Amino acid sequence: MNALKNQNKITFVSGCDSNYFPMLLELIHSIRRFEQSKDMDICILDAGLTTTQIERLKPHVSSIVNPDWPKGIPSHKLKGEYLKGCICRPFIPEMFNGYKTYIWMDADTWLQDWRVIELYIEGANRNKLAITSQADRACLRQTRIKWLGPLPYKVRGFYYSNALLAYGRKKAKQIFPFQVLNAGSFALNHDAPHWKRWQELAVETAIKGKVFTAEQLSLGIMTYLEKYPVEILPAWTQWLFGETPLWNCKNAKYVETFLPHETIGIVHLSGLKKTRIDRSIKTDITTLKGERISQSLRYPFYNGETDEEIVDHP
Repeated sequence: MNALKNQNKITFVSGCDSNYFPMLLELIHSIRRFEQSKDMDICILDAGLTTTQIERLKPHVSSIVNPDWPKGIPSHKLKGEYLKGCICRPFIPEMFNGYKTYIWMDADTWLQDWRVIELYIEGANRNKLAITSQADRACLRQTRIKWLGPLPYKVRGFYYSNALLAYGRKKAKQIFPFQVLNAGSFALNHDAPHWKRWQELAVETAIKGKVFTAEQLSLGIMTYLEKYPVEILPAWTQWLFGETPLWNCKNAKYVETFLPHETIGIVHLSGLKKTRIDRSIKTDITTLKGERISQSLRYPFYNGETDEEIVDHP
């Protein structure tokens, strides 16, 4: 990669294993559907793709890298290409060097509205981590508590549970009150100080706790406890389908549940296992007028059957 050539360029980055490959194609199509992406690259982290899948991707992306495991993680934890893809996210600038701005999007996301990309880029250009919060008015439960009579005796939350395992009760208590940052999409400039510290924390967290959650937990620790600068964007910028949004029939787009019904920027199918495997599965959706319709939550404009439908990268 020519660092000088790409020093002012923006690249999208995603990655997956062979099971998520159809959604990765849909993600690429959803990005290239927007004219604004024509001067931006797409780079792919190979986390278990087949040789055939890699060959299909090559005409449509700028780079495909199968990374090494970060150094220092015990060998008994080095299991699974998918996990390697997760823990390697803090190392994106080293895998795809020379870009100004990196925009990560999980393979089970797709881009519905370009406005979110503009916000991500603006946040990154302020030398901050631009990322969406998982907290929202529509997400009414953020914490799970078990009670012993009138007293809470067991608390569960993403940050608390994983920090308790990796770092113990003190740090778990420190991070417990904070809303979870959704690592499914984010933007960060190449020279941001976050990268190096995130790499250190992710490896440390993987050593002490679980590899699977290490990069997202360490992102929270870096942001909330170590005060690295952040632009926390509202949930409509990247909507987790744990809470079903509404459908705007006028423009055929998903919108947030409550007023003012902002158009959702990135659709994230996290947790919808059957839908991620089979795009024909339909879900009941309520429209803004209160009507019930049934449709697939997968990206609607490309089904992955013909590569010619994907606009090639510049």
